[in-house]
Amino acid sequence: MLLAAMMATMAALNTLTATELAQHIDSGTATAEKVVRAHLDHIDKRDDDVLAWSHLARDAALETARMLDRGPRRGLLHGIPMGVKDIIDSHDQPTTYGSPIYKTHQPLADAATVALARGAGAILLGKTVTTEFANRHPGPTRNPHNPAHTPGGSSSGSAAAVADFQVMLATGTQTGGSVIRPAAFCGVVGYKPSYGHFPTAGMKANTEWLDTIGAYARTVEDIALFRAALMAIPFAPIARIASPPRVAVCFTHHRDELSPEGTKAVNDAAAALAKSGAEVKEIELPAPVRDMTQGQKTLSAFDGPRAHADEARRFPHLLSESLRKDKLEAGAKIDYATWVAARKLGDTGRAAVDALFDDIDVILTAPAKGEAPLGLERTGDATFNLLWTYLWMPCVTLPFAKGPIGLPVGIQLVGRQHEDVRLLDMAAWVQGALA
Repeated sequence: MLLAAMMATMAALNTLTATELAQHIDSGTATAEKVVRAHLDHIDKRDDDVLAWSHLARDAALETARMLDRGPRRGLLHGIPMGVKDIIDSHDQPTTYGSPIYKTHQPLADAATVALARGAGAILLGKTVTTEFANRHPGPTRNPHNPAHTPGGSSSGSAAAVADFQVMLATGTQTGGSVIRPAAFCGVVGYKPSYGHFPTAGMKANTEWLDTIGAYARTVEDIALFRAALMAIPFAPIARIASPPRVAVCFTHHRDELSPEGTKAVNDAAAALAKSGAEVKEIELPAPVRDMTQGQKTLSAFDGPRAHADEARRFPHLLSESLRKDKLEAGAKIDYATWVAARKLGDTGRAAVDALFDDIDVILTAPAKGEAPLGLERTGDATFNLLWTYLWMPCVTLPFAKGPIGLPVGIQLVGRQHEDVRLLDMAAWVQGALA
């Protein structure tokens, strides 16, 4: 009976949050080794259906866990397993960038975010599937809620692994919508920080003016914990906000592209927040911002032939058709003046949107059109993410509702640039109000 109870406790460890597990490890009611084994056991049961991992470091993760159990507490993430998107380097695990060109690639150093997380005591369980070079050509990962549907992209493996309780923390990257959209499709908390807040050293770049490393977890509190480790800053626990926030509902100028369930989720969330005391109003974005969706696409495409110059020169036959068409060919057609104009438009748009926050606290919008689309050939549409990435604003997506076929439908909260702590505090309030 005692053994059965211990096994049940061990099996449940993978369902806890990182914040809860840190407390269990601190108090001695759980060990890092038991935590890792619980996750590996669950991966063995589930990952043939989900296919979230490009590499799983079983033996190394267990050895690291045993080492941590023997020593003093390492840091904020002591004994917590994490997944890392396979576009981000790790010195002791392969990094393939989702491309056959790099199928045997072994970096010599950890990316900054990997090194910082490990320094805080995190255990790198493995590398999660990415689309090819974090672009549009999908990997094998399936949505854990329904394997016939996409998990989103490009951070497909990370979002699916966290949603399926295969790991509790994971990193992703976003050039357009590659953190927020998969979180919405898979029903987890996704966080894209203000541009530049997480160091990108050691990440295979697409567009350096847009690329942002982000994070996945199952609670906002875990995102705050993870954020502190990835930025090497003191941990600021989620704080109770003094009064309900001023919420601006923004459907953007792509409103007509939302599915019925996407529109309903935003409207229902707005009504629930108003009922909880929030001041809710609908806003239209200022004129310069209406042109920024195309500006984001210009910046992203322009950098394609430059970011992938070596691969295009030496291994063109190993590149997908979508990469050649959407990035290399499209980018080659964009001239310098158009690129400069897109850069300047970003500056103008950021100033215009920042001024909105004199009268509001947070923007409520959609993270995706609706439920995850059927099929694995495409990863969904980033229309409702491109704008905020271009504006360099912090974003959080929260699971909220179910769509017509039972898949997750989320909401997205967008905060003022560099006010990420305040956004996370408000996200926790919103999550409580919606519960």
